[in-house]
Amino acid sequence: MTVPPYLAATGPVAGTARQVARYARDAADLAALDDAVACCRACPRLVAWREETARVKRASFAAEEYWGRPIPGFGPADARIGIVGLAPAAHGGNRTGRVFTGDRSGDWLFAALYRAGLANQPTSVSVDDGLELRNTRVFAAVRCAPPANKPTPAERDTCRPWLVRELELVRPRVIVVLGGFGWTALWSALAAPTPRPVFGHGAEVHLDGVTLLGCYHVSQQNTFTGRLTEVMLDDVFARAVELAG
Repeated sequence: MTVPPYLAATGPVAGTARQVARYARDAADLAALDDAVACCRACPRLVAWREETARVKRASFAAEEYWGRPIPGFGPADARIGIVGLAPAAHGGNRTGRVFTGDRSGDWLFAALYRAGLANQPTSVSVDDGLELRNTRVFAAVRCAPPANKPTPAERDTCRPWLVRELELVRPRVIVVLGGFGWTALWSALAAPTPRPVFGHGAEVHLDGVTLLGCYHVSQQNTFTGRLTEVMLDDVFARAVELAG
């Protein structure tokens, strides 16, 4: 099976927020953007954490080679539906090299996409597992795994140009936003007018050319406690499919 070209990324290495903005702006297409994202080293705290996690590893993955770099988006370039999450998981995307892959959150997300007809299979375990998304692209507000799953506002802002450029290139008609952190990051990336609507599950905001749908994040904290159920998740994606046409 084929693997994404960014796994052999040789793009420009952004070491500052200014360079992130420059390299994102200069990316002519998604392949160039993904390559630049995968080489980013602009946030010292995140770089240290993702690389330390990749060295130490979780015992159950001790035999695996971790990706340990920023995670580009995943899905077709002409997707009408975008899905924005918070950041990669330390032993999920940071291990596998694909966002939401190899962790419990991804188990929920991709199973829901499969039920909605937006994926060819219900699981995502590795970059060469044959998964294909239909009319859907998944990306994160922050591209590196953060300590305690909590990026700082400064890290979110440094990463924003990658998100801005990805939205410009893909131009989705509907964006499903997983969680309040992603909602804040996305609203800034869209340079949308204020006042900004409060995030909530089922929130629906229509802007010029795009509709935002709020959804509780597929974190274990939400799925284990029943705050987010499969029915609730399915309803959001059914609405996304309806709006995307």
